Amino acid sequence: MEQYGLLPFLSNLFPLKSYIHSAKTIRHMRKITTILFLLSLQVLSLAQNGKDPVLITDMLKITTVGNVTLSSDGSKAAFTVSTIVPETEKKWESKFETQIWMLTTDGKSSPRQLTTKENSSQPAWSPDGSQLAFVRSAEGKSQIFLLPLDGGEAKQLTHFKYGASNPKWSPDGKQILFSAGINLKDMLKDSTLNPLKELPKWPFEKPGFNHNENLRANTAKADPDGNIEEVRAYLDNNANDKKAKVIDKLNFQDEMDINSEMIFNQFFIINVNTSAKPVLISKIFYRFNQAEFTPDGKQVVLSGSVDSTRHPDRVLESGIFIVRTDGSSFRQLIGEKEKNYNSPAVSPSGKWLAFQYGNTSFVSIPTLALMPLNGTVNDIISIPFDRNKMRLIWSKDEKYIYFSSQSNGGAPVYRADVKTKQVEQLSDYNSGISSFSLAGDKMVFSKTEVANPSELYLADASGKNPIRISSFNSDWLAQKKISFPDKRTFTNSKGETIEYWVMKPTHIEPGKKYPLLLEIHGGPSAMWGPGEESMWHEYQFFCSKGYGVVYCNPRGSGGYGVDFLRSNIKDWGTGPTSDVLTALDKTVATESWADTSKLLVTGGSYAGYLVAWIIGHDHRFKAACSQRGVYDLSTFFGEGNAWRLIPNYFGGYPWEPATKEILQRESPINYVQNITTPYIIFHGDNDRRTGFVESEMIYRSLKVLGRPVEYVRHQGATHEITRSGNNRQRIDQMLRTYEFFERWVK
Repeated sequence: MEQYGLLPFLSNLFPLKSYIHSAKTIRHMRKITTILFLLSLQVLSLAQNGKDPVLITDMLKITTVGNVTLSSDGSKAAFTVSTIVPETEKKWESKFETQIWMLTTDGKSSPRQLTTKENSSQPAWSPDGSQLAFVRSAEGKSQIFLLPLDGGEAKQLTHFKYGASNPKWSPDGKQILFSAGINLKDMLKDSTLNPLKELPKWPFEKPGFNHNENLRANTAKADPDGNIEEVRAYLDNNANDKKAKVIDKLNFQDEMDINSEMIFNQFFIINVNTSAKPVLISKIFYRFNQAEFTPDGKQVVLSGSVDSTRHPDRVLESGIFIVRTDGSSFRQLIGEKEKNYNSPAVSPSGKWLAFQYGNTSFVSIPTLALMPLNGTVNDIISIPFDRNKMRLIWSKDEKYIYFSSQSNGGAPVYRADVKTKQVEQLSDYNSGISSFSLAGDKMVFSKTEVANPSELYLADASGKNPIRISSFNSDWLAQKKISFPDKRTFTNSKGETIEYWVMKPTHIEPGKKYPLLLEIHGGPSAMWGPGEESMWHEYQFFCSKGYGVVYCNPRGSGGYGVDFLRSNIKDWGTGPTSDVLTALDKTVATESWADTSKLLVTGGSYAGYLVAWIIGHDHRFKAACSQRGVYDLSTFFGEGNAWRLIPNYFGGYPWEPATKEILQRESPINYVQNITTPYIIFHGDNDRRTGFVESEMIYRSLKVLGRPVEYVRHQGATHEITRSGNNRQRIDQMLRTYEFFERWVK
């Protein structure tokens, strides 16, 4: 087919010159603008691939739609748009920016931007649809603002010293529920939050103290030569002045550093039209993660961890609670030892409570369930669906519970029939629904697909008749040549179906050979596929550079059920390696363009681990790349904040003989002497999820052995460098990987 040209096509439909000389130019042009916008969406969706390659700097053009929310009558949709904009005073630097946009769902308007100052996010409609609550930074803290839609500037609602996030309106529109993170020291001394100067009932675990009285403020005068209380006051000053970090808690690493503070997420209610102060409705000294009003507006349902006998770092259980809006009558609805109850969603009538429950293991899938709001554990009705579920939403008639779920390479929207317990898939496996909202017979959602990494869509409540209603990425993509993946399957040694995808080089020529890059995902419970936004640019970039790409979801991946998820227990190396290399072998066997002398492999996090494992046991690759990986599981237990992966996957701790033997067997560092493949290793200076010492260990070991290895550290980077990190570093890491590969394949 001939490639469509948008402007010539539209000019044939609308002879615009005839309007220019019309007396009704302005009125007609407004109508035409709307028609052109809507038609442009349809034409662009039909356009074939362009000719231009995807460039490394196209990373900076990708716009992401999220936080989708419909007004109660479904007439308006608010959402966030995240872009990357240049930092004018810093050459080569750019930053993420997020603003709130809106459109009407009648098809008569294009999206329009509502906010411009600072980063704005988390939009929430008032019940009557006349204004939006949202979150923006003010004086260094996140605060809630109100934006009237009939004109005028946004006004700051909260001036809370602990910040405010996640706004939710009461049904009558008179109050807003929000969350705030408060550290333990503030809870102890804040007379409003803690008027009785209570202490936590759980043990603080400071060695040598059998009670929590030591948590009270020391009133002694600081003196290094004084008595013991004066010495303690002096030491407290040193800690306050950042001269020392005193660690007594179990979870002492955050994403960037070691951290001695204990933060507790709490929920508050504030009146919208008065100057009243926020009212605490949750319990101090405990952590809560989700809350929403009941439909009558008299109570709030929360989920969180409450256990009066154990330190919060040791409590993996969570329960569901209910409390009156004045903070009184706080009580537990449901909760058990070694169980998680979370994601509460109250039905529109207030009769039913939907939620999820499961055990406390990281390697499990929670069950979707419902019960009467004032029911008990004996009233639970379970709805089987062997996938992880996100964002439970009731239909207005209470017939369905909607949710999204990663599955088979995509992230479809599903709905569970409350009466029959049947789950219906509403969108396909070739796309990913990252955010959606439901109101009446309308659904609005943001979608990722190979043809476009992020756009907004409108459909009916059954997901049918979807129409793209935004064009944030379509314009710059129109001229780009895109590589589309071909999905394939095979059966592995355990009888499991493994799905994999093959992407050809973008500008492939018949009879020519090309390098083939094996991409591996992390987690290990992550899942890749056409619906995965985070890898869109990397795949397209390498294909545009003349590489083929193959990726798969090996045993242990999410999106295929609990048995598949647990299929790599005590086997992080051999089994998953067999799956990813089989995908590679089958690609080579069927693709004549794949050059077997130019095979490459890359991956991050758990995949950084697996790359190291593979090249310690296999020598087929011309070059390899590991990003922010784990290489010594015993060391990872101590230096990574994801340390609970060790007991969850390997059944114990490094000092236990049986577990120690497994960890040694499964650690790539113990096979370093076998690595001869040219190897580039990346890690961020501030990556505390996996820690960075192990990357130094494997690099130094290879240098001592005289192997071709290069080590790259990114200053200030965390584990999220390739997704939300400094954009110059994101580009740097991808380009360095490409440049390193080119040394060995050219």
